[in-house]
Amino acid sequence: MGTKNNVTEFVLFGLFQSRELQHVCFVVFSLFHMLTLLGNLMVIITINASKTLHAPMYFFLSHLSFADMCYPSATTPKMITDTFVEHKTISFNGCMTQLFSAHFFGGTEIFLLTVMAYDRYVAICRPLHYITIMDRRKCGLLAGASWVAGFFHSILQTLLTVQLPFCGPNEIDNFFCDVHPLLKLACADTYVVGLIVMANSGILSLVCFIILIVSYVVILLNLRSRSSEGRRKALSTCGSHIITVILVLVPPMFMYIRPSTTLAADKLVILFNIVMPPLLNPLIYTLRNNEVKNAMRKVFRIKGNSGEK
Repeated sequence: MGTKNNVTEFVLFGLFQSRELQHVCFVVFSLFHMLTLLGNLMVIITINASKTLHAPMYFFLSHLSFADMCYPSATTPKMITDTFVEHKTISFNGCMTQLFSAHFFGGTEIFLLTVMAYDRYVAICRPLHYITIMDRRKCGLLAGASWVAGFFHSILQTLLTVQLPFCGPNEIDNFFCDVHPLLKLACADTYVVGLIVMANSGILSLVCFIILIVSYVVILLNLRSRSSEGRRKALSTCGSHIITVILVLVPPMFMYIRPSTTLAADKLVILFNIVMPPLLNPLIYTLRNNEVKNAMRKVFRIKGNSGEK
């Protein structure tokens, strides 16, 4: 006989209990979120408006920037508004929606990075066949597959969690609804569910990380036969990808590769993962890429001049 679910809402503890620190959080994360949205939106507009950024790498980068806009938007606005209230609550349905959205966009981001690594592998290791292999249809399929894979990754997490009975307490020691704190509150044996979550998030992140690192090692080995100028350009692009991979994949591996337990550092680790990569990715991919910087100058100079006329 199943246990009845008596919980209709959850209480979030947030990041800090101190009112002064919560006010600091409001200012800092409001600024970070605004910069994240503006930075990624600028990248998307530049790639779609530019006449020069038609390579597959930029097509995938526009998808990554869109995911980077949506990923923090699943949790950060709620965290910001909660700094104004003493009793931070979220409905059961809102909690599950937040869980699904965060893992959907976060998972899609990981799959897009894997696709981008494959694109760089083909471009550097098989340059003569690059145009044939990475044609428009293949790029569309790879981008679409990343979103579909992100959806299935997230819907599995959500379905496993939503069917669990919650009969109290309903207090989550976090600033958003994540899977480990919810499993801790369930009034049922969650050992098997915890193992599935570990495989679906932790092992998945680890496998993608290994694939990405191996692909970049192969790329670096192939660069030995290139000219110094070719090596410099390829290393600049791959360097951007490697930085992003580390920022995006290391926190999820720390969070989800272990059994279903919560640690004191979890809140700060997941906060870093939600806030920093989406904020830094526009800088990483523009400041290290002269083609994007030049296209951005042209696009926004044209917009400015047309507005003055």
